[in-house]
Amino acid sequence: MKKIFLAATIITAAISSAFMITPAYDELALNSPMPEAAYKMKDVSGKEVALNDAKTAKGLLVIFSCNTCPYVKLSETRIKEYSDFCSANGIGCIIVNSNEAQRSEEDSFEAMSKYYAAQNLKCFYTVDAGSKLANAFGATRTPQCFLFNAKGLVYKGAIDDNVKDPAAVKETYLKDALNAVVKNTVPAKQETKSIGCTIKRVES
Repeated sequence: MKKIFLAATIITAAISSAFMITPAYDELALNSPMPEAAYKMKDVSGKEVALNDAKTAKGLLVIFSCNTCPYVKLSETRIKEYSDFCSANGIGCIIVNSNEAQRSEEDSFEAMSKYYAAQNLKCFYTVDAGSKLANAFGATRTPQCFLFNAKGLVYKGAIDDNVKDPAAVKETYLKDALNAVVKNTVPAKQETKSIGCTIKRVES
């Protein structure tokens, strides 16, 4: 019954996204440096954190995510797994919540703090006020990943090839890219399509 409800929720979210007008943003190109790297965001710890603070000498994984998107809910164990992988392998990791239009609701700072604790996350989880960082990255979905090595962007897109069923995954895009960064090599696949909910920006 739970699976049926979740499937129905995903279909509803997909239909809603299909009819929602998403402003055009130029997605960050491969090999680009981190944009807005000094831009400070409020972390769930209460501290102000920038990408420059989160990155390491090896690189940085940036995941645009949120608390309630059905696709994020389906990806929670994988987001936890790969954020922990980053920590264990000397790669920085930051999860960014750019849902500014829901800041007084499911994606409030208080809700983010509770979600962070419930998921037992250890990386940064920040508020992207005004969706400024999402705009700079050209991010439009949750979850959506951007992985940098010491030189620039080496992977962008989805976590893997099956957001709905972890057991049916055949291509582990993000895992493969992270392993490449650890080995100081270029990922075999550097760009994939993100499938998820639209980032809820404030309409201007």
